[in-house]
Amino acid sequence: MADFTTETVTRTIRRWIIPAAEPWGAPAEQIGKAWAVAERAYREHFEIPADRPLHGDALRFHVTDDEIVISFEYETPAT
Repeated sequence: MADFTTETVTRTIRRWIIPAAEPWGAPAEQIGKAWAVAERAYREHFEIPADRPLHGDALRFHVTDDEIVISFEYETPAT
């Protein structure tokens, strides 16, 4: 008899991508809008009420040469 288990999971990465081409970068208004929508999606997925603060690393911000990406990810067991 084997002394191990196995599982398969599906990783979902949600991303909000804001163009930030040089020389001007991304407008604060567009970053704010994407941030608000990403936070709302995070709260909905993890069922966190609006009156509870999110932990500091709930959303991740990645900067590339021509965009800013806001993201979060989660895993679910495969069925």
